[in-house]
Amino acid sequence: MSTEILTLLFFGSLILFLVLGLPLAFVLGGVSTLFLMFTWGPQSFFMVAAKVWSTMESFTLVAIPLFVFMAMVLERTGVARALYHMMYLWWGGVRGGLAIGTVFICAIFAAMVGISGAAVVAMGTIALPTMLERGYNKRMVLGCINMGGGLGILIPPSVLMILYSLVTGVSVGQMFAAGVLPGILLVGLVSLYILIRCLIQPEMAPALPKEERATWAEKIRALRAVILPALIVLMVLGSIAAGAATPTEAAAIGVLGALISAIVHKQFSWKFMREASVKTFALTGMIMWILFAAHAFSAAYQSMGAQSMIQDLMMSIPGGKWAILIVMQAILFLLGMVLDPVGIMLITLPVFMPMIMEMGFNPVWFGILFVMNMELGYMTPPFGFNLFYLKGVVPASVSMRDIYISVIPYVLVGILGIAIIMMFPEIALWLPKLLFSR
Repeated sequence: MSTEILTLLFFGSLILFLVLGLPLAFVLGGVSTLFLMFTWGPQSFFMVAAKVWSTMESFTLVAIPLFVFMAMVLERTGVARALYHMMYLWWGGVRGGLAIGTVFICAIFAAMVGISGAAVVAMGTIALPTMLERGYNKRMVLGCINMGGGLGILIPPSVLMILYSLVTGVSVGQMFAAGVLPGILLVGLVSLYILIRCLIQPEMAPALPKEERATWAEKIRALRAVILPALIVLMVLGSIAAGAATPTEAAAIGVLGALISAIVHKQFSWKFMREASVKTFALTGMIMWILFAAHAFSAAYQSMGAQSMIQDLMMSIPGGKWAILIVMQAILFLLGMVLDPVGIMLITLPVFMPMIMEMGFNPVWFGILFVMNMELGYMTPPFGFNLFYLKGVVPASVSMRDIYISVIPYVLVGILGIAIIMMFPEIALWLPKLLFSR
């Protein structure tokens, strides 16, 4: 059977079973195993097992359950509530200030945890009712929570960046450093959009009445809410930047900071620990199964000779390497609407990375573009995870249609951010060069 027919059958089977709603790990692993059986025979299974074993020996993998546990702990403490109260006092007097403050809190949360859902659930529970009560347009605030929550995989630490590093072999530390300035850029772009929108349409997000605004004494006292999050960020990112800890060791330091935060906010208990641990085991187990399935996929993909065929097809796109890069971004964006980011990574990177290297693009820079696309994937209909996280905590008056429509302007802002990083790669690469060129 020709490579073209095998490739069509292979990817067609993957898409069919995913559309039917079967779990990604079993689709990737099951379809790949069947195709391996027909192409290389039973001996190919030994090769897959050897690859899985070598992956499990990777010390970097230890960071994943640690960062997930850290997120589960921080999600249950009073950190998010204290931060929102502080932002409410400082930004409430500005039109759109509560929405901008929410995006800033999401950025701070992102710098403490490595996953996307934590900030969405926290802000959907705490910030959304307050903003709706204050007369904010519901679609604007739903969109800003969705966008802010997605920052969890771009601003380090990031579990997705760790997985990208495992698949591509680039430095986790460099990926973490590269995500800082693009993350700040997106926070700035979203804040600017909210300010401009509220300037044009003041009724979208009214400022607090003067009699309800905080005094300077209250604002200064509220700044205490930033101390614990700042210390956790300093412990995690500072230890990596200073060379005192690897990303894996920094994850353990972050867990310590999260537990101290739980104790300070009087949330620590054995029930609390048990719930956080069980959720961590479940999420980490899912990620591990997807990684196992990815090795089977990679082996099957190579056995068919599909890699060279797809690369030749991509390289034939007119317009040179930048046109090819734009097509890659479009593919990632479209896949983000229907697939899990980890699955997209494991399906596309074996195809894209050899071409990225051949065209002379920096793999760390491409990694940031990839993560930014996955961030948009978390919030784009029909299957963006953040959309469903938010639906689980919103009032009954907010429909799924409201949530879907709310993300449209924020997706456009995100695409603008990707375009800026493509045009000015140094935004992503300056910090890694500064920290790791010694």
